[in-house]
Amino acid sequence: MPSNKSVSDASITQFINCRILREHQLQREDLWVRDGRILDPEKLFFDEQGYADERVNCDGSIIAPGFIDVQINGGYGVDFSQASEDVSSGLSLVSKKILQHGVTSFCPTLVTSPPAVYHKVLPQVKVHDGGRGGAGVLGFHLEGPFISVEKRGAHPERFLRTFQAGGMEDLMDAYGSLDSVAMVTLAPELAGSQSVVRELCRRGVTVSLGHSVANLSQAEEAVHHGASFITHLFNAMLPFHHRDPGIVGLLTSDRVPAGRTVYYGMIADGIHTNPAALRIAHRAHPSGLVLVTDAITAMGLPPGRHTLGQQVVEIQGLHAYVAGTTTLCGSIATMDMCVRHFKQAAGCSVEEALEAASLHPAQLLGVVHKKGNLDYGSDADLVLLDDALNVEATFISGEEVWRKEPQKKK
Repeated sequence: MPSNKSVSDASITQFINCRILREHQLQREDLWVRDGRILDPEKLFFDEQGYADERVNCDGSIIAPGFIDVQINGGYGVDFSQASEDVSSGLSLVSKKILQHGVTSFCPTLVTSPPAVYHKVLPQVKVHDGGRGGAGVLGFHLEGPFISVEKRGAHPERFLRTFQAGGMEDLMDAYGSLDSVAMVTLAPELAGSQSVVRELCRRGVTVSLGHSVANLSQAEEAVHHGASFITHLFNAMLPFHHRDPGIVGLLTSDRVPAGRTVYYGMIADGIHTNPAALRIAHRAHPSGLVLVTDAITAMGLPPGRHTLGQQVVEIQGLHAYVAGTTTLCGSIATMDMCVRHFKQAAGCSVEEALEAASLHPAQLLGVVHKKGNLDYGSDADLVLLDDALNVEATFISGEEVWRKEPQKKK
């Protein structure tokens, strides 16, 4: 029975023998959970004279906030950009599978598609918390179609659009609704884009700059209007140049308004970004780095041909190409793999690697009051890891939703 009925009938779980990531450091402390949230043990002891109903022995594991992936196109044979009558079943499969990689919340990402796809897919999915059925959905990330022809990457040119009617009218014509949309990636050099940036931010949608040939001043203007993210830094944008560093220059720009942070996505899969470039970005602006998988349909599938939106893609080893080309079209990396690679390639601390997959994306999306940290009152979305940052178990709202099977003794 719960030990503190005067305050709550909910049982209390105490995670013991663990190191928890709190205030940017791993600390040897127990973690207390009640009603799906992290509990302040001092209040429990002194105000309620309560104690734990259940103990979870972590055997020395690290407990970090659950990972948040703000750019994932699909996986396990599912492509979020494919219109169907039952989008939710594919979404459910991916959300269940990514639990084993420590992901507790994500933004299903749609690449450039015709309006009919957005109109069919977007209404079928609502923002919801995770649980035993899978990771929670924080809202869609719509990557395109308002992007640069020159830097479209794997996005099909025939479906790209401009703001020809003047802005939001074009956007609403393409998407149909913004009800379940968390983020939009657009190219800030497109005529009419700045008013769109301003209006999206006013509506609580995060604006990201990407697939763009923008110069630094165009990128800075977009930031002044509210843009706060860069989609997969270095990829699908002008390369850094010392006279005009382009979007990359936002990492050290002195024109970012006081108190604002520009975050940037990094695909740390060992393929999309050279380790030296990853280190440059991290050392220039460590607090803005957000790890993303940019995973496609083929994540978790064998080599061969698969679909991504309106394109056919080919998997060769760890590379995903637009079929018949050498154009990269997303990754087949998992979030825990990106965390491990980032730590090794950047030479950063364990804490920094974990926060790049949890705290920073939560700050970016404005959900840091409940996600991305282990502060008292935050959602008890947790990932247990060993010292090599392999995932051992995943919890959502304090409930175990995945655990690695113990190794069988030979």
